[in-house]
Amino acid sequence: MTMLIFPLCFIGDVHGQYPDILRLFEYGGYPPEANYLFLGDYVDRGKHSIVTICLLLAYKIKYKEKFFLLRGNHESASINRIYGLYDECKRRFNIRNIARPVDLPDQGLLCDLLWADHDEDVEGWGENDRGVSYTFGADKVAEFLQKHDLDLICHAHQVVEDGYEFFGKRKLVTIFSAPNYCGEFDNAGAMMSVDDTLTCSFQILKASEKKGKLGINNMLRPGTPPHKVQKFRNMNYIQKAIGEKLL
Repeated sequence: MTMLIFPLCFIGDVHGQYPDILRLFEYGGYPPEANYLFLGDYVDRGKHSIVTICLLLAYKIKYKEKFFLLRGNHESASINRIYGLYDECKRRFNIRNIARPVDLPDQGLLCDLLWADHDEDVEGWGENDRGVSYTFGADKVAEFLQKHDLDLICHAHQVVEDGYEFFGKRKLVTIFSAPNYCGEFDNAGAMMSVDDTLTCSFQILKASEKKGKLGINNMLRPGTPPHKVQKFRNMNYIQKAIGEKLL
C-alpha cells in the first residue's frame, strides 16, 4: 500500500495531452511545491504520449516521496498497440526487444482492477458494456470501504462532463483530467486536491481549444470502448473550487 502525504493533488486520465498536464501543474504547483497522486492512463490517444510519461517518471525519480504514479488500463502493451503509444514509439524508437514485466490478462483480478466500472443502475455486479470485466453498484462501494476502513475511493477511467463526478452517496469520485477528450467529448478536465484536514477541492480545466471530432490519425484507431454513451450538455465551464469534507 502506498503511503501518501497530505495535502495531495489527485490527477486522473491525461492520455498524452502534455500541454494540459503543464496547465494542471500551474494550478496545483510544480513538484516539489505540491504532492501528487496520478491515477493512471498516461499515454495513448493524445499526440505526446512519450514526453508525457517521461516527464512523470522523471518527477517520480526526483521526488519519490512527493510524487506517486498508479497503473491504469492504458499502461498495458496490448492496449498501447491499438490506441497510439506503440505507433508513436515505432516512429521514434525500436522497442521490440524490450521485455514487458506483466501482460494484462483478459480476465481475473488484475483485469478487473483496471477495467471495472461503477454503474448507478446496478446492484452488486453486472455485465460491462465495454465487453471486458464487470460493473459494480453503490452497495459494493460501501461494502469495500467498510471492510477496509476507508472513506472514499478515488477513481479515473471514465469520461465525466465536469472533470469529476461523485457516485454512491459521495463514497466514490471519478476524476478525468483530459479536457475535450480526443476532440470528441465536450468535457472539462479536473484535478482534486486534498489538504491536511482531508477537505477536497476541485480545480476545473476548460478545454484549451475547440477541435474537430477526430483527427486523421485518430480516425485510424477506434476509441476506447465506452461503458455508456454520455450526452454532455453544452455549457460554459468556469474554474471553480468546491470544498468537500470526506468525513
